[in-house]
Amino acid sequence: MTPLLIALQFLTRLPIRLAGMPTPRQMGRSLLWFPLVGLLIGLLLVAARGLLGDTPALLQAALLLTLWVALSGGLHLDGLADSADAWAGGFGDRERTLTIMRDPRSGPIAVVVLVLLLLLKFVALATLLDAGAVFSALLLAPLLGRGALLALFLVTPYVRPGGLGQAMADNLPRTIGWRVLIASALFCLLLGGRAGLLAIAAALGAFWLLRRLMCQRLGGTTGDTAGALLETLECVVLLVLALSL
Repeated sequence: MTPLLIALQFLTRLPIRLAGMPTPRQMGRSLLWFPLVGLLIGLLLVAARGLLGDTPALLQAALLLTLWVALSGGLHLDGLADSADAWAGGFGDRERTLTIMRDPRSGPIAVVVLVLLLLLKFVALATLLDAGAVFSALLLAPLLGRGALLALFLVTPYVRPGGLGQAMADNLPRTIGWRVLIASALFCLLLGGRAGLLAIAAALGAFWLLRRLMCQRLGGTTGDTAGALLETLECVVLLVLALSL
């Protein structure tokens, strides 16, 4: 049960308290629960959608997006902002890119990227709400986004030694991890049908491209680039589902 609590504490702002300091093994196994945490976030969003009733679509989209960000505490948006600044200011240099990522300040590139991503998510949500097709999207996007983190740690080296991410990467049970990913994909297909297939295809395309960029620039991933992957992948899934209507 501790790995699940670690995943909830790490990925959400739900009031989770651990009994003690987790072991490295528990840290690694927490990655196995990431897709389930994504599904939980999706269920909370669906419940909120139900409570909003006949609220106008634009207002619903704004409120749902606000709740979505609040549930994660903006953790992954912070990673996206740091990655955007580092990619723009790193000029292709690995060490310079990693150094900029450590800087807690956000530059203009980070602000622009965050605004554009949130705008795209908002418009996609509003479009899906107008079409009455938001239910599966609210479940698929957060599930696939956090499942992508598990996939990233399975196939990509972690390049920042020490810290939380390294402990997770070193102690991830890989065989079970692949089984969890396959089960998550099958669940998405059962849940969404055609929408599930489109969402998986969009997630795979975004994952492949972003992982390639990470490996070319850094030789692997960091916590910041993992957050950037999650946010971008969620956005791509929402956009593809909205455009397919």
